[in-house]
Amino acid sequence: MPKPIKRILIANRGEIAVRVSRTCRDMGIETVQVYSEADGDSLAVRLADRAVCIGPPHASKSYLDQKLLVHAAAAFKADAVHPGYGFLSENPDFAALCAEKGLTWIGPSARVIRLMGNKAAARQAAAEAGLKTTPGSKGTVRDWQEAAAVAESIGFPLILKASAGGGGRGMRLVTDGAGMKDAFSQAQKEAQAAFGDGALYVEKFLTRVRHVEVQVLGDEATMLHLGERDCSTQRRNQKLLEETPAAGLTDKLRKDMCEAAARLAKSVGYTSAGTVEFIVDDKAQEFYFMEMNTRIQVEHPVTEMVTGTDLVESQIRIASGEGVGMTQRDIVSKGHSIECRINAEDPANNFNPSPGTVTAYHCPGGPGVRVDSQLFQGYTIPPYYDSLIGKLITWGATREEAIHRMQRALAEMRVEGVKTTIPFHQKLLRDRTFIEGRTYTRYIEEEFLAPVAA
Repeated sequence: MPKPIKRILIANRGEIAVRVSRTCRDMGIETVQVYSEADGDSLAVRLADRAVCIGPPHASKSYLDQKLLVHAAAAFKADAVHPGYGFLSENPDFAALCAEKGLTWIGPSARVIRLMGNKAAARQAAAEAGLKTTPGSKGTVRDWQEAAAVAESIGFPLILKASAGGGGRGMRLVTDGAGMKDAFSQAQKEAQAAFGDGALYVEKFLTRVRHVEVQVLGDEATMLHLGERDCSTQRRNQKLLEETPAAGLTDKLRKDMCEAAARLAKSVGYTSAGTVEFIVDDKAQEFYFMEMNTRIQVEHPVTEMVTGTDLVESQIRIASGEGVGMTQRDIVSKGHSIECRINAEDPANNFNPSPGTVTAYHCPGGPGVRVDSQLFQGYTIPPYYDSLIGKLITWGATREEAIHRMQRALAEMRVEGVKTTIPFHQKLLRDRTFIEGRTYTRYIEEEFLAPVAA
């Protein structure tokens, strides 16, 4: 039976908290916004119906404290919890705790989060669903010697990856045997610090490939895909710009990849919105399963722009028992959409974080422009969290029009008092390789930002 949701606790901060709050308001659902002492004056707090401070600035004592979050939900009589992305959004223990306390978890089940959150287990599930995976270890490896043994069979270069991770953390590229020991130690320490789990697995590194992901949406009876997104424009495994549809894919490759993503999600009993990520080899016209993110993605707005589907609303309706309410035929993609991540970082200084007070802010507008952000004039960006402060999204009938609108919107956008990645994006949007849709996952590091030879 459907369980009506009247009040949602938003267990996150920043732009995604603002994003969730707005959809809740559109749906007539009340919100409870949690915040740390560093976020008391945030836009998310200002927009919420109710707000509660849950601890000091450091996330481990606030946004990552499961018991505090559940206690806040109970104290404010929330029916459900929306975890956003990052923090506890892919923590199966938190999802299980919410369910145990009678709170509706807006996302997939704890079982599925645990299965697909373990990257080694997810690779096995993908293989069982008929998806190709890149050559690598069958499961996690215990130490650098075991990783070296895998390297003997698959060859270099290879990547060490955190089994419990994502977002580029706990990853190291290894080009030869001499670098294996140090790389393993560094990746393991980073994975342990970021995810509380230092387990690693080994994957063959394919050169000059693209990172393409597929948005899926499902309930217990139905599984749909909402097309793909190209996330190849990244630096140090951190995405900088995303777009949909992916340029240059053949119709067959696009169709096969989207159907494979939906098939995998269906096979593991996935519900809610999720993303299946692939490595795409343009030259060979092959794609390989990489991982699945069991939450809303940072880049979900580009999919919303071309399909007209509010993915957060869909998450809430599925969690309440209403179901997807659509068929695959109802999903029609129109035009092209691009998202630039606006970070409080200094591109001219190795992208170092730039927290501080925003002394002036102008939000761009006009046809085909959307801004998801927590910014306002006078807002102080705290130094404790991810540097993402907003997302600039454009839509156009064609990719060329979407690019032109992004160039216009970037020129209009004004953020003073801190350094941002706006200048980087302005330069990128004029780059011939990007304009022609020929970027790959290491393009930014190897070519775009590479120093010019004297």
